[in-house]
Amino acid sequence: MTRHLYLKTTDIDEAKRIYNNALADILKTPKIETIPTQQAYGRVVAKAIYAKRSSPFYPSAAMDGIMIDAKKTQGANEHHPLILDPLDYVEIDTGDPVLDPYDAVIMAEDCIKTDYGIQIIKAHVPWENVRPIGEDIVEGELLFTVNHVLRPMDISVLMAAGQLEINVFKQVRLAIIPTGTEIIEAHAHPQLGDIIESNSYLFKGMALEAKADVERFPILKDDYDLIVNTLDKAADDFDVICINAGSSAGREDFTSKAIQSLGEVYVHGLAIKPGKPAILGRIRSTPVIGIPGFPVSAHIVFSEFVVPLLYQLNHLPQAKVDYVDAISTKRIVSSLKYKEYIRVKLGQVNDRIVASPLARGAGVMMSVVRSDGYALIDQNSEGIEMNEKVVVRLNPGHHDFKQSLVMIGSHDMMIDVAQDFLAQHSPEHFISSSHVGSFGGLMALKRKECHLAPIHLLGSDGIYNQEALLQLFKADEVVLIKGIQRIQGLLVAKGNPLNIKSIEDLPRVHYVNRQRGAGTRVLLDHLLKEKKMDPTSIKGYEHELSTHLAVASAIQNKSADCGMGVYSAAQTMGCDFIEIAEEAYDFACRVEDLNHPSVIRFIQVLKDPEFQASVLALGGYRFDQAGEVKTIGR
Repeated sequence: MTRHLYLKTTDIDEAKRIYNNALADILKTPKIETIPTQQAYGRVVAKAIYAKRSSPFYPSAAMDGIMIDAKKTQGANEHHPLILDPLDYVEIDTGDPVLDPYDAVIMAEDCIKTDYGIQIIKAHVPWENVRPIGEDIVEGELLFTVNHVLRPMDISVLMAAGQLEINVFKQVRLAIIPTGTEIIEAHAHPQLGDIIESNSYLFKGMALEAKADVERFPILKDDYDLIVNTLDKAADDFDVICINAGSSAGREDFTSKAIQSLGEVYVHGLAIKPGKPAILGRIRSTPVIGIPGFPVSAHIVFSEFVVPLLYQLNHLPQAKVDYVDAISTKRIVSSLKYKEYIRVKLGQVNDRIVASPLARGAGVMMSVVRSDGYALIDQNSEGIEMNEKVVVRLNPGHHDFKQSLVMIGSHDMMIDVAQDFLAQHSPEHFISSSHVGSFGGLMALKRKECHLAPIHLLGSDGIYNQEALLQLFKADEVVLIKGIQRIQGLLVAKGNPLNIKSIEDLPRVHYVNRQRGAGTRVLLDHLLKEKKMDPTSIKGYEHELSTHLAVASAIQNKSADCGMGVYSAAQTMGCDFIEIAEEAYDFACRVEDLNHPSVIRFIQVLKDPEFQASVLALGGYRFDQAGEVKTIGR
């Protein structure tokens, strides 16, 4: 496999110094122009927006390398290298579909070519280095609520999710050139292997905020001569060029070579994560920045280099960047080789600002949308311990996290409904939620990192939630706010083609599980134990997803045959449903937080007939004592 590897990464501060020196001679006088509004940037949402399609919509490679059946790698280690037969693997690039019977990707850097095949020194597990369907966006999930002002990152997400639908100062002309043979426009009908182009909408919005005049080019295929000719002409017509994708080590990543053929590359590779494969160059008097294809990497590199450059070329003061010290709710492991940008949600609980890390994948743009900022981990740090201070760079236009109702625990679609209800009726209250499972929520509540922990944990006595609370708290420390009764069951494809009827059928199908600590996982394990079934007999038991909608999406898209979840998720995604049990989905709350204004308002929402009607319309729910505060006792 021919790949264009870059071996050196540059410290980000040093890269900025190098690039600023290289561009010192091309600062220009600003030009003023009024243009009409043509996009939704800065507009206010009038009705809740839900995703029309998932992103990605097929299992895809998270990096360049080979796709393999993970079982073929078992036993490989440094002392006992394994030679893979060429018939057992297929070369693959980042974003390519991972097809049956393959279920894992080995990165190119871990592949050693020999005369007999590829040698590896590490065993891989199923779904390693594979992006699951809906890793970023899940069809049917809430994207934005009423009264939400759309930001550039939001426009990117809307385009990727299939939701298609100013007077500015023209101070710098910016060309945005998306590239990639596999990239298609958002309005097209995607086929297997296609990737929706949405990064350019992110770039355009951020550049408009920096008062630039932006032109988005049609998508360029991975053709070296075509890329060179396009860059050559754009360098004459524009003040700055951003070329998206093609900056990494794939077989068709031509950006660096193309820029160098016309001008100069000053930096290729940054010591940051995400965002490493960035390119800083120049063609004649035009700066050219190569942006990585993954949307989170793209957002970081564009923020760090392009936005400041636009302000600088326009002779405008740099956009104000705010920072806040927070306490990390989780241990964050980092590499000494990179400065890391960790997306976090913030909230204030008992006079402490807490930061809850979100998904770290470079392709998970919804984590940027949902975040309040980036926790910054220095390059020479091995990470941040739980309850340790971390510096967070706040996103522009972030919510007033000091007023947020912080929820950490189990996921349910009613939380989305409650968030939209509050946005319509009480916009001063905002739910900041993280989905870590019921047990994870209780541990966060114990550490005083949240106001409420949504839970549904079946006790050994057959009663939900009481036993788990008593194991972790004194009876007078915590109360249970009653939520809903909901139906849990098996989600299967429409028509139930495999005739799945009960838990006993799971060993003969491909299952998709919830994460450890999730109440749904606890219920499954309880039923397996009750029926004396070995979890290892279930194919896919270790394949974990973090929400009910993600499970339903996996069923709908045929990456799994069956999974456990709530009825409302099955209805939303068009799956058939086999009822297993009714459970109590409640909210654990410390007594000291009962008088928090947002907790009081949330209790009122739970009792509101209009809110209840919206939840009941989803199907599979029943309200019984909703909003009642129950003490716990032995």
